[in-house]
Amino acid sequence: MQATIVLLPGDGIGPEIVAEAVQVLDSVSGKYQHEFNFIERLIGGCSIDTYGSALTDETLADCSQSDAILLGAVGGPKWDDPQAEVRPEQGLLALRKGLELFANLRPVRVHPSLVEASPLKAEKLSGVDILVVRELTGGLYFGWPKERVLVNGHERAVDTLMYFDFEVRRVVELAFELARGRKKKVTSVDKANVLESSRLWRKVALEVGQENPDVTLDHILVDAASMYLITQPTRFDVVVTDNMFGDILTDETSVLTGSMGLLPSASLGKTGPGLYEPIHGSAPDIAGKGIANPIGTILSAAMLLRHSLNLEEEASAIESAVDRAIADGCRTTDLGGKLNTRQMAGEIISRLV
Repeated sequence: MQATIVLLPGDGIGPEIVAEAVQVLDSVSGKYQHEFNFIERLIGGCSIDTYGSALTDETLADCSQSDAILLGAVGGPKWDDPQAEVRPEQGLLALRKGLELFANLRPVRVHPSLVEASPLKAEKLSGVDILVVRELTGGLYFGWPKERVLVNGHERAVDTLMYFDFEVRRVVELAFELARGRKKKVTSVDKANVLESSRLWRKVALEVGQENPDVTLDHILVDAASMYLITQPTRFDVVVTDNMFGDILTDETSVLTGSMGLLPSASLGKTGPGLYEPIHGSAPDIAGKGIANPIGTILSAAMLLRHSLNLEEEASAIESAVDRAIADGCRTTDLGGKLNTRQMAGEIISRLV
């Protein structure tokens, strides 16, 4: 197979972890006789510094014409002025919207060898295997109006939380489709006791549930969900929720696994290339030190092979290599070990079979 993959390393530790994921993909391409062509472009703060824009039209065009996109992270203190008109995160939002990547898949699985890395009791973590499906192109992050204005001498800020029924339906339908290949259970998370948008969300989720009676559907308010994810994580299989709730809850689930550095994600649309990235940020405090955990990015590369290139065997090979490395005691500093970024990736590559 030949495939073009756009690399968007971004800021902070992004270039370090993307470079190691590329090494893993190169190893896979050699073992399975594929040809992956990598094109590197800028996004986020480094793009602002070079072009004055967090995502240029040219970069978006290159991404839209590719087979898949692998991203590191964006942002950092240099661009963290709340008064700035151009911010690194705008590049990521524009990429999601421009490619119509409406669904973000975030798997959360606790590795048996890393139970001690989590602050939770071991008995709560056994068997945890959750897939969070986050709506990605609507809701509070994209609603309009979005502004800060002076009103009677006071500064007022407005963000708009807005959803159309079709936006909710397509992501909930995807959650049901994915659940059918797992434990056939979907939990829809909303705030229907307060928010009109959540009442629409629940209405549509109920409709989809009625159309798919072979999959169990339940509903949990987001505040209760945040508690149950910590106290009863095994009650969840597939979780579907809106943009902001999904953003917050999946960061919370990283506590279950022991490190945010372990978690990958895939952002998908109906057609076109998918976007793959770890769920963590740019970690400017450790950028340039070569100690970042590359596993989330490497597992994102595995999701890239599975969802965009339909290479299931190759994706599973990467995931198995990661599992073997962890089981053998390979650890970066965030997990209490001593391996640096490159060494951790090397241990994974050495276990590719």
